[in-house]
Amino acid sequence: MIPGAISKKISAGRIGYRNHGNRSGYTMVEMLVVIFVFTLLWVVVAQSIVMIYRTQYFAMDQSQAIDEARRGVDAMAREIRQATYGDDGSYPIELAADKEFIFYSDIDGDGRVERVRYYMATVNSGSQTAQCVSTTTGGNCSVTFHNFLTSGATLTSAQVQVSLEGYFGSSGRAAGVTADGTSLATMCSSGCTQCAGVWQGTQTFDVTSAAADNLVTFAATGTGSVKNLCSWQTNNHSILAQFVFSWTEDIPNQDNTLKKGIIEPTGSPITYPSNLEKITTVSSYVRNAPPIFTYYDANGNQITSNPAILSNTTMMKLFMVVNVNPNRPPSDYQLEQYVQLRNLRK
Repeated sequence: MIPGAISKKISAGRIGYRNHGNRSGYTMVEMLVVIFVFTLLWVVVAQSIVMIYRTQYFAMDQSQAIDEARRGVDAMAREIRQATYGDDGSYPIELAADKEFIFYSDIDGDGRVERVRYYMATVNSGSQTAQCVSTTTGGNCSVTFHNFLTSGATLTSAQVQVSLEGYFGSSGRAAGVTADGTSLATMCSSGCTQCAGVWQGTQTFDVTSAAADNLVTFAATGTGSVKNLCSWQTNNHSILAQFVFSWTEDIPNQDNTLKKGIIEPTGSPITYPSNLEKITTVSSYVRNAPPIFTYYDANGNQITSNPAILSNTTMMKLFMVVNVNPNRPPSDYQLEQYVQLRNLRK
């Protein structure tokens, strides 16, 4: 063999070329270590690239969610600012809750006033109407609402609007109104007329506590001088009572979407049929624990209870917390705006 010549040699545990007098090459273990190191580096680099892309996509999603929420708050403020009486004569504010607000406003400038509802998907509201009649002098009548809550939902607020018609109109003639036996008010002791043939003396009461068990009974009881001499709707009655019961509930395990419902006025006489409500999404990823809607009177005092929250509200605060994923940065983004209801300033 020629000195210095390279001969190929494969021996146990070593792969490579051998030069006489100078041993070189890699062992199998060394090669495995090199492969492992390069694989590990490749995995780290790949994960870093994926993380960068995810962060960029998340930042884009967060930015889009914030822009969407900002546009939504601006639209809400503009429409609420112009709140006015409905085309059917309804008061500008129909319902005022922490995470739901129903009002009337000409939002598209067509000269017709729409019924507008902003609400969280976790929030649901409903309304039922019932009437009762007493045909005895100084008699009483009652209505019961039950199983009105959605399965698994928690009641957040409830109110009842009570209207009367009957043999009122002079001293000593009145009707006591109760909820589950607890007095709400004495109505029509003044301001009502005898056998008017229309609803009168209308008042609204907060009945959240009474309705919390998904069952509530309302009653109207006349004084002894309220005689059964009226004939509107029912002959020979002393009291005719109408109870419009409405409530707001919180439904668990729903998404974090703020929605908007619009009902156009229709018919003659004008009505706002609930089955014609058109619903769209205002903002996704709304994470509010605090109220979205807060209400203030003309003196800047916060209002927290009905019926004052309906009749005395002249200014509102809109507050929205937005976060695509609250379990990772960036932190919550907050939007806040105050709105003066122009047609309700006092």
